[in-house]
Amino acid sequence: MRIFFHRITALSCVMGLLSACQSAGNRQVGKDETVPVTVLQPTTVELPRSYVADIQAIQFVEIKPKVEGFVQEVLVDEGELVKKGQPMFRLSSESYAEAVKEAEANYKQVQAELEMANYETERIQRLVDKQIFSPIRLDQVKREREVARMKVAQARAQLQRTQMEYRYTTITAPFTGYVDRIPYKVGSLVNPESLLTTVSDISEVFAYYKVNENEYLRFKRAQLKGEQLQETDNVELILPDGMPYMHKGRQETVEGDFERGTGSIAFRVRFPNPDGLLKHGVTGKVRMMTRMEDVCLVPQKSTFEIQDFTYVYLVDKEGVAKVRSFNPIERYQNYYITQDLQPNTTIVYEGVQMIRDGAKIKTDTVSFEDIKQELHLNNLQR
Repeated sequence: MRIFFHRITALSCVMGLLSACQSAGNRQVGKDETVPVTVLQPTTVELPRSYVADIQAIQFVEIKPKVEGFVQEVLVDEGELVKKGQPMFRLSSESYAEAVKEAEANYKQVQAELEMANYETERIQRLVDKQIFSPIRLDQVKREREVARMKVAQARAQLQRTQMEYRYTTITAPFTGYVDRIPYKVGSLVNPESLLTTVSDISEVFAYYKVNENEYLRFKRAQLKGEQLQETDNVELILPDGMPYMHKGRQETVEGDFERGTGSIAFRVRFPNPDGLLKHGVTGKVRMMTRMEDVCLVPQKSTFEIQDFTYVYLVDKEGVAKVRSFNPIERYQNYYITQDLQPNTTIVYEGVQMIRDGAKIKTDTVSFEDIKQELHLNNLQR
């Protein structure tokens, strides 16, 4: 309803502005002059469309220590390519090494206690069998042996935990990738909340670009029908310097939800990156050929704009020109693509500035094929 009122207001402004121009003495079409018109024809076009893209690594991981300590060694440099499992940082490990030794000693001690408990249980068993000791004594030593077993299990877990913490003092690369900035230097005290660096795998990259709801619905409806509106396997990436990226990408998937603030949804394109040219976080433009069916091409010279609305003059069978607004889907070079105007609609092709709304004019029809040649549209149509 709001759009309707806006259009009514804009149309009133158009009428007022056109009347003002006429009263200012602008030249109008004479009675004996002919006005070039053309008949819109439904057509199918393929044209390149570009979207701003955010480039991200296929893997991007923050490297944080799992234990607290002082940075003793930094074994990599910023921007360096590291292999999976390669040591990157070493933390001070003396206290963790001492904890391992203590846990090992405790483990050996409780193992010895368990051996003694096993021996004592066997000895009491023989004496009970000879009826020298009561079975109550046997139950007692069995419980003592079970306690010894639990102490061994507890000591083993403690030993494994200290060994693991000791291993954590050496921080390795989780996968092959490039090292980012290293904020902590040798001597810095770090803990599990400290970000030592990040590692990004850019052997391939993801390019995320956003489309609005209308574009998404058009794409999904065509996909459900088995049609293909876009070159999903031959996507081009334009780099920030304006040069095309040497490798083509493949559109893979779409996010699950629309952004509430913008009403857009992101598509994902995968690009190979064997030379490491693309880095995580770089920007660019995704460009692909888009197919539009049953649309009308309106030459720009046939239109005029007022208050963000685009208008043309429609011409009926009696030759009466009526102003009409329409919504362009896309603008490319010297023409608009729209589905608002019906096929076989006659519009004023040239001289819209000299036409008055409601005026009766003499028409001279220009072939749509001639317009295509003039605007160089043949290469865009299939």
